[in-house]
Amino acid sequence: MYRCEAKSVEAFVQQIAVSYVLHGYYFFAVGNIPEGKDLRAVDANITARYDLAISKWTRCRRKREGVAGVQYLRHGRFFVIAATEGEHKFLDNEKTTICDLRREPIQCFGYGIRCYQRRTGKWHPSVRIGDKEFAKLKQRLRKAALRLSAIALGEKIRRLPFAPFAPVRSQFLTLLRLVNRRRKRAGLPLVSGDCVRRKRKPVRVFNAV
Repeated sequence: MYRCEAKSVEAFVQQIAVSYVLHGYYFFAVGNIPEGKDLRAVDANITARYDLAISKWTRCRRKREGVAGVQYLRHGRFFVIAATEGEHKFLDNEKTTICDLRREPIQCFGYGIRCYQRRTGKWHPSVRIGDKEFAKLKQRLRKAALRLSAIALGEKIRRLPFAPFAPVRSQFLTLLRLVNRRRKRAGLPLVSGDCVRRKRKPVRVFNAV
């Protein structure tokens, strides 16, 4: 059975970044399943259309033959179909809507999933709070910096609904510095750095069968 429904937003993002992008799935198409459509029926349709329910041995053999690997992942009504380089009917059928993650990020659930190239030439995934969402957070916290107590502001930052991937942690620290600069100028107590969540544990992506 091909498992494609991620159990949480964090699981969805983790699966794309760690299991897909890290293994060369750079080409993607995204979509939203309309209200009223049966989610399981759509899952089954896409799985059958692109012949995704195959063993890892078949996937490896096809890779050697130049066939692209394709994966389908959904959380709620939002889904991503991702592919590696190679030949595949998904790449032919969806060529007008497919994007390359090395040039354009996946924007989903407030995150931006990107790729960056190291000096070695290898591409690595990067998970950040999306640019628009991060701009909104900065604006909200800038306004709240002088109105709320240091404890309340710390709780706001601690409870931000984003998993602390490394780039996200850097963004949390940027928000903390923004708040504390305003509070320092106003002579107010600073927000403790303890409010920044610094560790992320891998989560289970799919429900147990």
